Amino acid sequence: MAILTVTARGQVTLSEAVLRHLGVKPGGEMELKLLPDGRAQLTAVQDNGSFRELHGFLAGKTNGRVLSIEEISDAIAEAGAVAGANEA
Repeated sequence: MAILTVTARGQVTLSEAVLRHLGVKPGGEMELKLLPDGRAQLTAVQDNGSFRELHGFLAGKTNGRVLSIEEISDAIAEAGAVAGANEA
């Protein structure tokens, strides 16, 4: 459990360990849900990315060959697995 101190301006600083646990990096967002009985739930907002980020990710990997839907799906899955491993 982490104890947080509220400043006179109503601000709270989360420790590096808490941010790491939540997976929040500088510039990341968090969602605060107000619950009954004075409780709150803090959750990291997950960046789902954009399909635009996929643009060109197969460049230079096909040797000019046209890929099938299955090959494209496999390449997307592999890129997602690599991206997920880089997040850890």
